[in-house]
Amino acid sequence: MGTNKIIGAKIKAMRQAKQLGLDEVAERSGLSLEQIERIENDVDFPSLAPLIKIARVLGVRLGTFLDDQSELGPVICRKGDNREDNTISFSNNGAGSHKHMDYHSLSQDKSGRHMEPFLIDITPSKNTDFILSTHEGEEFIYVLAGMVEINYGKTTYILEEGDSIYYDSIVAHHVHAYARNTAKIIGVVYTPY
Repeated sequence: MGTNKIIGAKIKAMRQAKQLGLDEVAERSGLSLEQIERIENDVDFPSLAPLIKIARVLGVRLGTFLDDQSELGPVICRKGDNREDNTISFSNNGAGSHKHMDYHSLSQDKSGRHMEPFLIDITPSKNTDFILSTHEGEEFIYVLAGMVEINYGKTTYILEEGDSIYYDSIVAHHVHAYARNTAKIIGVVYTPY
């Protein structure tokens, strides 16, 4: 996906513009130096939590990595609008990670937003050794198709089509397709900044 290349370059440009070294970003975000380098150089498909932590250190919204728009009024996203240029692919944040989620932004033209709504296509994961992530904020998920499994703290929830969940992201969590099926969800991420 082309956007992953743009994200790494944008993070690097923002970090340099703020005159922050890789070591400073690593220290403030709690991420390893190598992890940040790999994200900036587009070696890895990043998972959501590290991107949120980097965004906080840089003092920007998560969505800033996706867009450069500045629409102040309402933004409408039509059914056929899921263009390649507003898609990010994420890893499953597991051992031997591979791409397993495509996030299509539903709000990339809206400036100053506090919520990040995405249409997310989830492909089955080959391994189940998931590393749960934690970050500030809240998340809302609505299942449009398929079934989704959510590990939340010590509890596991199975969501079917039409089900939804709203949770605090500070509790360790992981979202993935249930029983090797594909799924499509609407996910809204709120991150205070």
